[in-house]
Amino acid sequence: MNLIQQENQKPGATDWQLTRIRLDKNDGFRSPGIEGYCSRQSLRAGEALDIFVSSKPAAKFHIEIFRTGYYGGRGARHMATLGPFDGKEQPVPEVGPARLRECKWEKCASLTIPDNWVSGVYVGRLTTLPPSSDEPYWQSYVVFIVKDDRKADILLQCSDNTWQAYNRWPDTFSLYDNGDPGWVSGPGVDVSFDRPYGKYRQIYENPQSVGSGEWLCFEFPLAYWLEEQGYDVSYCSNSDMITPERGEKCKAFISAGHDEYWDVRQYHSVSALRDAGVNVLFLSGNAVCWVSPFRDSSQGAPNRIITRAAPYGGLARQEKFDDLKRFSNVPPGPDEGLLMGAINVIPVNGGGDWICTRPDHWIFEGTGMKKGDSIPGLIGWEYHGDPAKIEGLEVVAEGTAFQGGIHPQHWTATIYPGPKGSFVFNAATIFWAQGLSKPPGHMIPWSHWNRPHGPDKRVQQITANLLKRAIA
Repeated sequence: MNLIQQENQKPGATDWQLTRIRLDKNDGFRSPGIEGYCSRQSLRAGEALDIFVSSKPAAKFHIEIFRTGYYGGRGARHMATLGPFDGKEQPVPEVGPARLRECKWEKCASLTIPDNWVSGVYVGRLTTLPPSSDEPYWQSYVVFIVKDDRKADILLQCSDNTWQAYNRWPDTFSLYDNGDPGWVSGPGVDVSFDRPYGKYRQIYENPQSVGSGEWLCFEFPLAYWLEEQGYDVSYCSNSDMITPERGEKCKAFISAGHDEYWDVRQYHSVSALRDAGVNVLFLSGNAVCWVSPFRDSSQGAPNRIITRAAPYGGLARQEKFDDLKRFSNVPPGPDEGLLMGAINVIPVNGGGDWICTRPDHWIFEGTGMKKGDSIPGLIGWEYHGDPAKIEGLEVVAEGTAFQGGIHPQHWTATIYPGPKGSFVFNAATIFWAQGLSKPPGHMIPWSHWNRPHGPDKRVQQITANLLKRAIA
């Protein structure tokens, strides 16, 4: 029995989700009644995590720490309760250069990760403690990753750079906000991990996202299924992959969900993993799209600020993408297709069905799929296409996605052999994990008048086939 199987033998929590949530306004992002952030994206057992919390009005509160996983279908296990603490309102930071909002709050707690806490994604539920039962309590999350250095079969990289890129806390201060109305895609905007995660609002409304980034939206169904099936999986942050050492100890590396923002060092690290014989699975869409270098916070903490510096090469060569003109002084990154097998294509967002084109390929064993069979709604809301010219590359699924139900784009799912008997698979969709499970705390997303249907035995079997070969 591996470490993850042992962990999931322990009792799950019956109450770990958010119950009472109040935003500052109807179309708001922040939860000023109680909100917080952590000092690090990820850390190991024995290392210390600082937690920063603000409550308006001032209120006592406690923090319940949960590890998310399978746990007999409950989705999380209670690990610790911290507090109670005397909360207070902490200042919203001024707007700095490049629209940076960087909190410098007083910490309320410091937690040293116990040696027996298994690698995973952890949420801390912040709950105000009103003096009487006649007054309401309010809740939100903080989120962090416990990592390790063991030789696990699977390394699951969380897409937390992208969580932060779309984080609009406290109002409209994501990488897509430059002060103009609507979303923008130009340079000259920075975002900091030193701030709470606001409510996710890009494609759908999800109240469980307050404080938890995009973990419960797009990646948790994959982790829940992996742990349900008993796979030996370890977890890491985007920031942990700027060097390849962690991944070199694993048999398979997985990019999950919406994995858009990569420091160029991540690209070279994962390329090195592939070349060393590690199997690489892009169970993601819009991945490796923008070069987003890390830099230190103003207080010297590493990897706490990211920006959008340039597109990766496959995106850059599509001249019809007008926004690229804004990056004329910044060279593009490497061609993402030479790593993933296909590139980000314009229009990059839309929706469609995932259609089998190579039913004789080993990834389809046991699925019963025939050529032309489709998995409804599984493509979206962003995807990959235009297969790279790599020897041995095969297109295993392809079809048409529609942006806004109008503009068509051809997408392709690919697989190609690595130099040492490994393979690189590209599912070509953010929604892949939606076909694996529907855990507690998760809402099925939809976008562009298109939605996945949830767990599908064919998606589960394809994923099992990939992992069977990857970790053999």
